[in-house]
Amino acid sequence: MCYSAEAWTLYDGYVKRFGADIDIKAFWELYLGREERYRVRNKLSDGTKIPKGMDLNFLRPQTDLERSIQDLVATWNGRKLGESETELEKQRVRLAAAEAKLATKPTKTAANEQRIATNKIKQMERWIADAKRTSHKPTQDDRIFPLWYAPVLLVEDGKPIVRPMRYLCRPQGMDPRTDYTKTGQVSGKYNARRDNLQKFWRPQFGHTHALMLAETFYENVDDGKGGSKEIHFQPSTGETMFIACLYSHWTDPSGKEPDLWSFAAITDEPEPEVAAQGHDRTVINIKPEHAIAWLTPHGRSDEELFAIFDDKRHPYYELVQEAA
Repeated sequence: MCYSAEAWTLYDGYVKRFGADIDIKAFWELYLGREERYRVRNKLSDGTKIPKGMDLNFLRPQTDLERSIQDLVATWNGRKLGESETELEKQRVRLAAAEAKLATKPTKTAANEQRIATNKIKQMERWIADAKRTSHKPTQDDRIFPLWYAPVLLVEDGKPIVRPMRYLCRPQGMDPRTDYTKTGQVSGKYNARRDNLQKFWRPQFGHTHALMLAETFYENVDDGKGGSKEIHFQPSTGETMFIACLYSHWTDPSGKEPDLWSFAAITDEPEPEVAAQGHDRTVINIKPEHAIAWLTPHGRSDEELFAIFDDKRHPYYELVQEAA
């Protein structure tokens, strides 16, 4: 499965490459919804997950709606900054107390407190610097994970359009609780297996197709020690990946839950170099010349759509980094 990706979050690229329109209203609704959920729950950690790269689209607003989004982003970042600064001061006090104890009577408990406080201080300092930063760092700002939002490309009424969608698809008609497993883990519906497209994904396959453009992707594999490790791949050619996706516009028949636009990346048998690292799937990276055909599936047979997959790109996915 594609556990994470460095996706295009700056939507100007979609405009330049495809002449796409931007569904600014959908972006505004996303940020406004995050704000409204915060007001109900008063928890930043419980909010909608939006990568910083998406925020940067609104640094120089041109319309009233974009200015409204900019204000929502500023309010959110101000809260994060305030919480981080409060926690930083708390950890500095904790560190001072631990060091005072170590100076008079060294103990394992004091040493552990010193270590934890030092690490927390470094973390808070990073978070504060990140909240203040306005420059774009793709490897930090563009990473998405399951349940995070990213701009994706689709075609509506014959026109390419970019809309923010959640990376974990909830097909129309499904209970929101199916976003998680019975043990509380995120479900696997952020990826759609090719061999399941004509079964579970039949309502979407051949009907609601999208593209996510990305530069790199990440996988979790067995580390051979009873745990897992993260591996990071990128095409050795340096080409942007055109990842074939399915999407759904979920609506609550009771009218209680907000609408949800969500998507899943399609995966196939692994490329040899990915399999060699211990992973059993690879996202389908279609050729750019097939992009519009993929995005306009109506009237195309399953065989025609599978032919796009069979003619996919096969760049060598080199290992960028390996982290435990």
